[in-house]
Amino acid sequence: MSNHLAGSLSPYLLQHAHNPVDWFPWGEEALAKARAEQKPIFLSIGYSACHWCHVMERESFENPAVAEVLNAHFVSIKVDREERPDLDDLYMDAVQTLTGRGGWPMSVWLTPDLEPFYGGTYFPPEPRGGMPGFISLLRRIAEVWREDRTGVVAQARNLRVELERQAAVVPGEGLPSASLVGAALDQLRQGFDPRWGGFGPAPKFPQHLAVELILARGSVTDRAMALRTLDAMWEGGMYDHLGGGFARYSVDGQWLVPHFEKMLYDNAQLAGCYLTAFQATGEPRYAQVAGETLDYLVRDLRDPSGGFHSSEDADSEGEEGKFYVFTPADVCEALGEADGARFCLALGITEAGNFEHGRSVVHRFSCPAGGGLPEDEDRALREQLRIWRDRRVRPAKDDKVLAAWNGLAMSALARGFQVLGDPRYLEAATACAGFLRRELWRETRLLRVWRRGQAHTPGFLEDSAAVLDGLVDLYEAGFDPAWLRWAEALAEGLLVRFLDPAEGGCFSTEADQPDLVFRQKPGFDNALPSGNTLAARGLLRLSRHLQREDLRQAAEGILRCFGPWMERAPRAFLGMLGVVDLAWREPVEVAISGDPGSPAVQALLMEVHRRHLPGRVLSASADQLLPLHEGRAPGAEGPFAFVCRGHTCATAVTTPAGLASLLV
Repeated sequence: MSNHLAGSLSPYLLQHAHNPVDWFPWGEEALAKARAEQKPIFLSIGYSACHWCHVMERESFENPAVAEVLNAHFVSIKVDREERPDLDDLYMDAVQTLTGRGGWPMSVWLTPDLEPFYGGTYFPPEPRGGMPGFISLLRRIAEVWREDRTGVVAQARNLRVELERQAAVVPGEGLPSASLVGAALDQLRQGFDPRWGGFGPAPKFPQHLAVELILARGSVTDRAMALRTLDAMWEGGMYDHLGGGFARYSVDGQWLVPHFEKMLYDNAQLAGCYLTAFQATGEPRYAQVAGETLDYLVRDLRDPSGGFHSSEDADSEGEEGKFYVFTPADVCEALGEADGARFCLALGITEAGNFEHGRSVVHRFSCPAGGGLPEDEDRALREQLRIWRDRRVRPAKDDKVLAAWNGLAMSALARGFQVLGDPRYLEAATACAGFLRRELWRETRLLRVWRRGQAHTPGFLEDSAAVLDGLVDLYEAGFDPAWLRWAEALAEGLLVRFLDPAEGGCFSTEADQPDLVFRQKPGFDNALPSGNTLAARGLLRLSRHLQREDLRQAAEGILRCFGPWMERAPRAFLGMLGVVDLAWREPVEVAISGDPGSPAVQALLMEVHRRHLPGRVLSASADQLLPLHEGRAPGAEGPFAFVCRGHTCATAVTTPAGLASLLV
């Protein structure tokens, strides 16, 4: 027997389509039912790869006793947080205000007017560990709603007022000071774990934005913090040493045992971090990790249509991590006794194990001195064991395509081509951009979600902004001006639909959306940069390519809007502070006049791509149609490279050595 989720496209909602709970998707049918019957809404928000979402489903939502209470007293609504980040942000703020903590699955109770009055995260079916039992909690909330509805509604109204107060953004007077970057670096130094890397206690999440900011603006000592973090994440179990890519986070402080789900947005951003580290240091291991992570995206997350799927689950066959962990017997079966024993020694697989049931997460921490494998053999045995592992039941995949996350993937792949030179990455980035334009671009508007041939949900700020930023990277990889033209159209639409002309900054949603209590301006950077961070970065970078003052002013207006918040909590704005750094930094503009595909231009481009040049602007063209190329025709003897810093331009050069001398 199915419920109202059966017609959904979301893999997460479809996981619950046969629960005895009478679930509805978020929409007018469910909201109208709540208003008509004057029942409170039970809103459950999660995502397909969420381990504890699966646990709560097994324990409660598949439980007929729980379903009986929910169906009698509530209108129950399921939301995929990845499809509706606006709802997730709004009601997560409510849960954090009510309880001081948040996470998924998120459980929120709303009035029929959509105002929250109670919330939490995971609830067990019976009382446990200080948490109330879910059935008793449901009965108590239903009782209070029945006996004191006026009080509940008043409490919800007060909470809404408080949420609006917390969300209010009062803009600063001018562009935030570059000294705020130093304040953020101070906070990162204070939180740094010198033994294992990372910037805080367990559980440890990959902090892409911290690493990028340190590599762009940190001292030599600061860089050591970033590189130690990258090394420890790669050496530990966070990294999939067989298939490439990173898990969502580590449950311990040494990056050993991960929470095994793998997210597109993490891996796109982490690939970028390792590419930056390779440019900054020249260390081959960073190129290896970046390449293997990009290979994971292309091999395992790419849809045949060209877009990239959202995530892979932590669980398979009902067990967390089962796909990823090994016993020595497993390894010897796959590699043979001799190679298997050497592999186990080098990559931490023991009889005792470091995970459940005596199994081991693959890692490099415990490899004895001199016990590692030669590089070629290491690579070959890892690939052989990966192929053997692929015979196992693979974790479920969330195969929906999200515009914003694909913008991040496009950026990572384009940069991967620039730095590593592998044409597969440019081909994948180009195909991704073509997919987004073909499947999600509708009459100057971007949609957010696509799955199996169907697109839906109007795009949010983060969608337009991430795709815009990704298109700039794609242009700087392949130099097709069509991508800059589409980026310009996205930028103009973004300013019309999301920009607050009065106070600056951008709302996450378009105006007049009827199912939102109020519009928010996302500023805090979390696992993903905020929509405003992505918008400011994309607009600023595009303004430098197109020489459009209005785009620059809009980007700086976003930064001014959040200036006071950045002063109060700089570490909460690491991505936006990276844009502040770009705004104050004199950009290095490199314009190469010549055919981008010619060997001579490629040799010049290699000099640029191999260097860590934060904020550099790169263009190559055989004609003079783009602003950076006006009056800069190729010479009869070959291409010219023009380098400008701020408002000062050097004499054009024609050789890689000449260009290198200008990029020091």
